[in-house]
Amino acid sequence: MTPLRVVPRLLRVASVLLAYQLDELVDAAHLFRPLKLLRPLLSRPRADIATLPRGERLRLALTELGPIFVKAGQVLSTRRDLVPADIADELSLLQDQVAPFAGSEARAIVEVELKASIDQLYAYFDTTPLASASIAQVHAATLHDGREVVVKVLRPGIDARIARDVKLLRSLGELAQRWHPHADKIRPLDVVAEVEKMLENELDLQREGASASLLKRNFDSGVDLYVPAIHWELTSARVLTLERVHGVSSDDIAAIDAAGIDRKALAAKGVRVFYEQVFRDNFFHADAHPGNIWVDPTRLTEPRFIALDFGIMGSLPEADQYWLAQNFIALFERDYARIAQLHVAAGWMPAEVRLDELEAAVRTVCEPYFTRPLSQISLAELVVKLFQTARRFELTLQPQLILLQKTLLNIEGVGRMLDPDIDIWAVAHPVLKRILRERYSPRRTLREMRKRVPEWLHSAPQFPELVRDALRQVARGEQRERSDPKLLGLMHDEARRQQRLLASGLLGGALLIGAALLTSLAPEYGFWPAALVAAAGLLSFAIGWPRSR
Repeated sequence: MTPLRVVPRLLRVASVLLAYQLDELVDAAHLFRPLKLLRPLLSRPRADIATLPRGERLRLALTELGPIFVKAGQVLSTRRDLVPADIADELSLLQDQVAPFAGSEARAIVEVELKASIDQLYAYFDTTPLASASIAQVHAATLHDGREVVVKVLRPGIDARIARDVKLLRSLGELAQRWHPHADKIRPLDVVAEVEKMLENELDLQREGASASLLKRNFDSGVDLYVPAIHWELTSARVLTLERVHGVSSDDIAAIDAAGIDRKALAAKGVRVFYEQVFRDNFFHADAHPGNIWVDPTRLTEPRFIALDFGIMGSLPEADQYWLAQNFIALFERDYARIAQLHVAAGWMPAEVRLDELEAAVRTVCEPYFTRPLSQISLAELVVKLFQTARRFELTLQPQLILLQKTLLNIEGVGRMLDPDIDIWAVAHPVLKRILRERYSPRRTLREMRKRVPEWLHSAPQFPELVRDALRQVARGEQRERSDPKLLGLMHDEARRQQRLLASGLLGGALLIGAALLTSLAPEYGFWPAALVAAAGLLSFAIGWPRSR
């Protein structure tokens, strides 16, 4: 049931939507069904917006409703599997920009947070902000050693404002969950949870600083992507001080050309950097629009990007990362049967789905695209079409993939803006195959095993007791069922199978531990001896593994 305390705000949302002639949205989603009796009291359409297309009307309505609705609209702009293209295009234009708060307030917040006066902390602090958004604003400053920095400061009272708006958004999600006919697939409460998590992360500037540090470490050479350094002594949960960088926005084609930068090389590098962040590091910049991705105008022969604003970063559960990578590889190789199998194996679709029908549906979507030159195929557009098709087969949308979908759209947009003829498939395919080859190589597997040796050695003394307890349980089962000869025979066979499995498991585990110890304690013997011992361990597991009957 909708809490009474949010009813006035729900009425406000309904009033704004109706004022922008978005009656169809209110009615189709059933979001305000509990408020139906009050509808005659709400605002009526404004004459000046009657001729505007529905996407623009929705964008203007969300902007009027405030920052959290802008955030929600930005998320929805990435869900082209759910939102019509005209609305998604318009929502992608939403800008998180609001009027700045007073520079004197920013100074006061910095002094309270860092427990010193501005003059002690900085040689110069500009009270006129460089940029202002709903969560924070940014000021230019100079350190006492002459280095230029920028200082990001949270808005005063933003925590309470966000908490109040999140409650409203959750109430809207609950209404949609209750009344929307496809709520089980859209999962509105999960989408709200993603928005809530995103906002919670943005409210902790120390977390943003840590994210920037990790991204900088992942690209420590600075050849492909430069990340500004964090000044931790001048950073807290509400204040972030980082190196000031200079560049041009990645959509400023005129400035990039004037600098003499090779845009084709830059576009290809942007695609490579995206796949490395997602599949190599499992840590990616999830707000990669041109305002946050700059180009270094000083790097002509080896162009590079500069990353800004690390409040929204993404990562995936290891299983989703694996399944997603395999889906991309299958898509690149036009292996439609594999795509169908992967969707079911990943748990994104019910197990009872007919794979041949799903394969045929995927082929129907993909084949028309492959009649075009690869340079004209939009990977982001194709992925969206696949999701739309998969919904017919009861696809369960994965909210944790929202940020990745958004980033894929942003990166492809930046890449095609820089080089309209870029063949994203040709750039991405070898990068992804190389990353997967390295990630799941025998050498890396042994390296991961070596890390677990202490844990295995700690647990090893418990193995004999586990074997003894298992055998006792089998024996007790035989005693209880001795009067049933048929069941006794089955139990006897099961006991033998369990004994074989335990014995081969112990031998295989010992061999794998030995391989890990060999690589850890005797690296001078090289890779292959340890690999052979590990292979013997895996073979032992295979021999002892119970056969299907």
